[in-house]
Amino acid sequence: MDIILCVTGSIAAIEAVKLARELRRQGATIKCFMSDGACNIIHPYAMEFASGNDVILELTGEIEHVKYANADLILVAPATANVISKFACKISDNPINALLISALGYGTPIVIAPSMNLSMYKAIKHNIEKLVEEGVIFVPPRIEEGKAKFPDLDDIVLTVLRGVSPGDLKGRRVLVSAGGTYEAIDPVRGVCNLSSGKMGLELAKEAFIQGADVTIIGANLSVPVPSCIRRVDVLSAAEMFDRVRDLIGDFDIFISAAAVADFRPEYTKSKISSSRERSLKLEPNPKIIDSIKSLNPDVYLVGFKAEYDIGEEELIELAREQIERSGADLVVANDLAVEGFGSDKIKPILVSDKVHKLPLIDKRELSRILIKLISQSL
Repeated sequence: MDIILCVTGSIAAIEAVKLARELRRQGATIKCFMSDGACNIIHPYAMEFASGNDVILELTGEIEHVKYANADLILVAPATANVISKFACKISDNPINALLISALGYGTPIVIAPSMNLSMYKAIKHNIEKLVEEGVIFVPPRIEEGKAKFPDLDDIVLTVLRGVSPGDLKGRRVLVSAGGTYEAIDPVRGVCNLSSGKMGLELAKEAFIQGADVTIIGANLSVPVPSCIRRVDVLSAAEMFDRVRDLIGDFDIFISAAAVADFRPEYTKSKISSSRERSLKLEPNPKIIDSIKSLNPDVYLVGFKAEYDIGEEELIELAREQIERSGADLVVANDLAVEGFGSDKIKPILVSDKVHKLPLIDKRELSRILIKLISQSL
């Protein structure tokens, strides 16, 4: 994918080097335009290094504003109030605004990441709204300390990837559960598992990239969730069940990737003394996945089945039993003895009306495979 990165004269221009490097890691070819103001903050050589290409500082006989306007996507990050307002009014008195106006005429996707004082951001709200109506995509800034700060890199990168993706889930609503539930014993103790939420988060990201409206229900996540993905935090299996039950009717797809505790201990309201032995009485938690189809018969349901140190055929049979019991459309089975909780890799078996055994792969790559399978099944 060919991305044109425009860097303007906000102090957040210092983040553009990291942004360009991350976009290249995602497979993008980067060509950079810099404003005069940006060059007063970082040297063009820095962006040449980060992008791997020479930097456009002025328009020449090569008519760069037209030559590069038909790229896969134009990204302005950071974007000042000046550049945004001139673009809204279609004023072309610098290379970046000339590029943006040409790109809009071509219908090239344009993503803008504002960064400025909060008062300025409020003052140009009308200009931003005008551009949104014209199809320009804005990554909301972080509002902190009286400033509209540069958005997190994850939010920008995901929005860029969404802008150049096929949009396989465009118009769909996706609910993902992730993480591991915590079941309290007393006010200060509890039992839990070591699930990090990495798999669920990668699935949520990929669904977002493919155009979906994504919500993640996270239990004790140890991974950061980008702000472009709606987040609902829960603690226990019961809390997760309550939130899923409240939300599921509004979604087209539910991916149950959380490690939900099968049992909960009997709760004691006061702190248990450590001076004597104590036996825990465990009660079964509700099986969330088994209730989904009764709550929303039309939802596409994906389950995860994690076991420990068992044979592949037994694992496949347990996945089929889950499908029979829950009505799941697809179950991802894996053996935690191969790669445990918190790993970046997984060796999955995909079970539906067919069985697909996959090698040890990154969870990010599995998320791409699963989201593609889901989109093809809808």
